[in-house]
Amino acid sequence: MTIAALDPGRDKCGFAVLSDSGEILCQRVMATENLMTEVNAAKADYGFSRLLIGNGTTSREAQGKLAQIAALEVIVRDEYRTTELAKKEYWKANPPQGWRRLIPVTMQVPPVPVDDFVAVILARRYLQEIKEIKGEHEHGAE
Repeated sequence: MTIAALDPGRDKCGFAVLSDSGEILCQRVMATENLMTEVNAAKADYGFSRLLIGNGTTSREAQGKLAQIAALEVIVRDEYRTTELAKKEYWKANPPQGWRRLIPVTMQVPPVPVDDFVAVILARRYLQEIKEIKGEHEHGAE
C-alpha cells in the first residue's frame, strides 16, 4: 500500500508518496498550476488510492480539483506546526555546510521551500495513527 500527501499552496504545493512503512518513494515541490497533471502521473506511477491534504489556506480549492480524479479518496488533515517541523526535517536531511555549521539551524532559514517535507510529515502522522488504531484493535482482542 502507498499513500500520497499534499501541502497545497497558492503558487506551489508540497507532495510526497510514502509506503505503508513510512519509506519516502517520492518527495517534491510542484507548481500549483501543475497539480492535476502531477498527481495523476504519480497515481499512475505509485498506485495510491488515498491522498492526505493539509487544511491550510488553499485546501478547499485543491480538494475541488482533486475530487475529479477517479478512485482517489481525499482525506483532510490538520497542518498544525507542520512548517516548523518541516524546517527541522530539512536541516536533518541537508545539514549546513562550511561556515553555516557555526550558526544554529534554529536561526537559519532553509534556502528552498519545505512544502514537500510538510507533505511527508502529514503522511507519517496518518500512518502512525493507523498503526496505533491497529494496535488498539489487537490489544482489545486479547
